[in-house]
Amino acid sequence: MKIHKEGRKILFFTLLGLVVINLLLYNFNAENNTFNKIFTGVSAVLFLLILQFFRSPYRTLLLHEDLIIAPADGKVVVIEEVEEPEYFKDKRKQISIFMSPINVHITRNPVSGIVKYFKYHPGNYFVAWHPKSSTQNERTTVVVESNAGPEVLFRQIAGAMARRIVWYVKEGDEVSQGEEFGFIKFGSRVDIFVPLDTEIKAELGQKTKGGQTVIAQLKTPPPTLFG
Repeated sequence: MKIHKEGRKILFFTLLGLVVINLLLYNFNAENNTFNKIFTGVSAVLFLLILQFFRSPYRTLLLHEDLIIAPADGKVVVIEEVEEPEYFKDKRKQISIFMSPINVHITRNPVSGIVKYFKYHPGNYFVAWHPKSSTQNERTTVVVESNAGPEVLFRQIAGAMARRIVWYVKEGDEVSQGEEFGFIKFGSRVDIFVPLDTEIKAELGQKTKGGQTVIAQLKTPPPTLFG
């Protein structure tokens, strides 16, 4: 396991700040040794919590053109048919994965293909499970024309704690299933929108691992006599 690049600067300055505060306490508050020890313990726990948030575990990726692989670690909280108003403007199946602060927060491409659409939306910071978070929170929308044929839309959504969304893709990019397309700092969710004839493999409440868990299977046209 390694530390993700998005966390290195934060971890460095957090560690530096905690060390300085602790040194000042031990130098100028020496008579209150019990408090100093408690603060040192709290500092260590805080740093370890931030450290685990930015962990980047090694993954053996599951690759298959017809399959949609979970774009994030978390729990499936929504599987439903909805109207997708931004890009498709018609009915789609939506799968939502909630990412708690203890999950890995790397977001990965659920399919391989070409990025046909990308847009960043500034917005609010409702809790990630709030119904309005999909349309009113800070978010990014990515649409990939998959190698299997159908277009798949996926959306990073900031939550009450997540105040920074990072992305690494733009329109026209060729992306590979399982590769990182972004990072969400401090908890949120990812929505995936697929065609209505897609076979959903995930279940409500299921725990997912980004790049490994199958959440759906795209319906692809059968091969013809001439390929």
